[in-house]
Amino acid sequence: MVTAARALCLMAFLCAFAAPARADSWAAPQVREVFSASRDHFVRVIPGKSVGDTVGFAGSEKGAYAAAEFYRRQADRSYRLMATATLLNPVAPVDYFVSNDGLLATIDNWHNRGYGSVLALYDAQGKLVKAYALADLFSKAEIESYAHSVSSIHWHNGPTYINQDQRTLYMMIASGRDLVLGLETGRFAYCETRGGKYLCRNGSADRRWLPYAEAVPKE
Repeated sequence: MVTAARALCLMAFLCAFAAPARADSWAAPQVREVFSASRDHFVRVIPGKSVGDTVGFAGSEKGAYAAAEFYRRQADRSYRLMATATLLNPVAPVDYFVSNDGLLATIDNWHNRGYGSVLALYDAQGKLVKAYALADLFSKAEIESYAHSVSSIHWHNGPTYINQDQRTLYMMIASGRDLVLGLETGRFAYCETRGGKYLCRNGSADRRWLPYAEAVPKE
């Protein structure tokens, strides 16, 4: 005969396996500005209204995508609007960075980390240079290994910043695993320690592993 205590344990065990992926909670997107390190440029991102184009929100409102305004400092120290652009983000990027040349790099999508264009690069005129989906960066097995929640794939966990040379964007994917994006060409290198050596590859389909100096974009 099953005791009450054993029945409760059994129920807890079954519920643990029946529970869906952990839920997400996101603050509402807001208009936000990010400056370059030199303060000569900043980009203002205005959230879009196309929630229906995000994963898990089919049937919701569709509308304008996120917009970006590119500003540059003038001789009198004021800022002048130089360009506007529609971004690939239905609502907003999660993070974005501006180089000293006014280039814009966006990462992930609001309420949809890991879905859609997870990494995109725009020039100072707002023109798209390169965009990547997660499948462009990693294999199916690698993507499945990342933590998944109801709305997101948590594919990177660590600092992200533009390097001091202002030519590359650095992302920590996990300890000992990094992604470097060239800010001029949009080429990337994914690097990790393999067999005691820190090696990199330049594509998901192309699995050739090269020394860091050969693989990391110089531009």
